[in-house]
Amino acid sequence: MSNEMKRLTAPRSWPVKRKTDHWITKPSPGAHALEGSIPVNVVLRDMLKVCNTAAEVRAVMFDKGLKVDGKIINNHKHGVGLMDVVSLPKAKSDYRMVMDRRGKLQLVKIPEAKASWKLCRIDDKSIVPGGKTQLNLHDGRNILVEKDSYKTGDVLKIEVPSQKILDHYKLEKGSVALLTSGSHVGEIAVVDEYVITRLAADNLVKFKDGTSTVKSNVFVIGSRGPEIELPEEAAL
Repeated sequence: MSNEMKRLTAPRSWPVKRKTDHWITKPSPGAHALEGSIPVNVVLRDMLKVCNTAAEVRAVMFDKGLKVDGKIINNHKHGVGLMDVVSLPKAKSDYRMVMDRRGKLQLVKIPEAKASWKLCRIDDKSIVPGGKTQLNLHDGRNILVEKDSYKTGDVLKIEVPSQKILDHYKLEKGSVALLTSGSHVGEIAVVDEYVITRLAADNLVKFKDGTSTVKSNVFVIGSRGPEIELPEEAAL
């Protein structure tokens, strides 16, 4: 499998210029799918523009100048996906990866106090030996809990990198959600109804503005208002 890809064929979610160079770094296999994962080489060079070359990116990492979700990163192909927190400790700058209305992943600058946590959607869960419940999150994390008080589609606010659960936002009426795909990608909507289907089709989420989408396109970001900073064009 190739370690590089052509810029022209890079995922449409990447906010990069297509005709400046022939090749672009391909992210290493990881927690996020290729479509929703941008390598840190591209993040620092093309998005944040704090580096001009891949060599400069590696120099930053060698100096322990890059963290993702609170962990030092030393692989320039490490993928950064939705809700991941990118920190540049020496520059005292922190960013969160979100989705804009063009369907592009974008970094939004956040206060240092908010860099210690992230939002993670529960995509699946299972019972493990011993009776505990394993929550499988959208970014590849697994968290074991004693008491199963969570549902798929709900979102956890977790401390990083410890994974301590700080809060819980339910997919229910009144919750505020970011749409991560579909014709209304990047929009912020208030949930009006969560419709559970008995068919093989995905469950449906209806919003107060009259729109609706499938559950997999919905990412709850707060109970009464957004808990995270958003791109200006997506803000309420």
